[in-house]
Amino acid sequence: MVLCGLETHVCVVATCQDLRRRGLNVHVVCDACTSRTQTDRHFALERMRHAGAFLNTTESVVLALAGDSNHPRFKEVQAIIRPINLDTGLLPAGAAAAAAASPKAAL
Repeated sequence: MVLCGLETHVCVVATCQDLRRRGLNVHVVCDACTSRTQTDRHFALERMRHAGAFLNTTESVVLALAGDSNHPRFKEVQAIIRPINLDTGLLPAGAAAAAAASPKAAL
């Protein structure tokens, strides 16, 4: 199950906990979740990780769903995800800029 949404610290956490109790694997798309404050968001993501959820990014989930570069629409999918903003508030201050400046970011 793939989860994302608003008010991560309430709605997404409750859904995640319910799905985990039912024995389902839960993948939370961290950069597609938000809360009123970054503090609430960060603690909610940590609670879901401790509950057994997998924390992912939009790019990793979309590419996993596509399978691999042999997917007939892979280039279209790649064009959609390429311009995603690195400043999601999930990285410590300055880490987004450092990630953008690294040679790997150009790939």
